[in-house]
Amino acid sequence: MNKKRRLVHGVGINDAGYFVEKKVMSGGKSKRVWACPFYRKWAHMLQRCYSKKYQEKSTSYAGCYVVPEWHTFSAFRAWMITQPWEGNELDKDILKPGNKVYSPDTCIFVSSKLNTFMVDRKAGRGDLPLGVTWHKGDRKNQAQCCNPFTGKYEFLGHFTDPAEAHESWRKRKHELACMHAEMQTDPRIAEALRTRYLA
Repeated sequence: MNKKRRLVHGVGINDAGYFVEKKVMSGGKSKRVWACPFYRKWAHMLQRCYSKKYQEKSTSYAGCYVVPEWHTFSAFRAWMITQPWEGNELDKDILKPGNKVYSPDTCIFVSSKLNTFMVDRKAGRGDLPLGVTWHKGDRKNQAQCCNPFTGKYEFLGHFTDPAEAHESWRKRKHELACMHAEMQTDPRIAEALRTRYLA
């Protein structure tokens, strides 16, 4: 008799016709030596949307959900196979800023470098606008932007008005986004980058 599988993160149906991971015993403990890359992406997507424990640490995923079609593993796997997934990360909001839905129409695979470049680090800046931090020494708003090509932060100046500091950041972010756009093979991603940081 087949044992009924438990739902993954309360909603996911693992209908894989194969074992999605392999484990071996090492030192009296079970150690995973392989996991299906399609299953890993699928399970992590569900975790981000439906695990309260995960959302307590990553609050930006509050309110996110996966379309019913993708609650079934085989449906997500069939889509993922057609995408440039190897070495890339699943993204839901580059094409549509602020998007909370994981679906075939909203998701794409992008490089980790690009994904990091597009992240809105709200928790780190507090109430200040994007790209702005408060510099205690000068008692002014400091604008800085991380250059994804050098991996270093670029200092853009000190400003009395946080809005002016943000505008300095926005201009530089747009320049870097356009540079990123020139490297993309997917025209949808290139267009999203060219228009994301326009005034």
